[in-house]
Amino acid sequence: MSPSDDADDAASERPSKSARKRAAHAAQDLGETLIALPDDALAALPLPEELRDAVRAARGITSRGGLARQRQYIGKLMRALDPAPIRAALAARGAVTAREAERFREVEQWRARLIAGGEAALAELGRAHPGIDMHDWLQRVSAARAEHAGTGSAGAGRELFRALRALFDTMA
Repeated sequence: MSPSDDADDAASERPSKSARKRAAHAAQDLGETLIALPDDALAALPLPEELRDAVRAARGITSRGGLARQRQYIGKLMRALDPAPIRAALAARGAVTAREAERFREVEQWRARLIAGGEAALAELGRAHPGIDMHDWLQRVSAARAEHAGTGSAGAGRELFRALRALFDTMA
């Protein structure tokens, strides 16, 4: 076996230049995602302190060129890490956010249905959730309908929304 054969074997084992560039771009894209996260979500991720500090610093940079250099630096730090746990944590956070958004839509749809449908919609809510106090709910719905019509006090619709959210939270 000649020395050139050893070099060929080593070259065939390491990723191609294109694969390395794709990995670098993927790491930099993941860094972009980290920059866009709120502080509480960033704190919850399994990141080294150096990367966390670099991400926080990037948020304060207003210069276009400076921000580009900081993104590249974040990408460099990301390449030294295994991105799988970070991606998994981001995916789990995305799933929680999606469930919360779905829950919000469900509550909002019920509120709109109760305001538009009145007692008939309230009876439907009572069938779906048999333990509710119909008298209290009738008062909430009536106040929200009056607010919607422009004759009631402000805040009744929000109160109905909060009550529906609390009801659905206890049923979950």
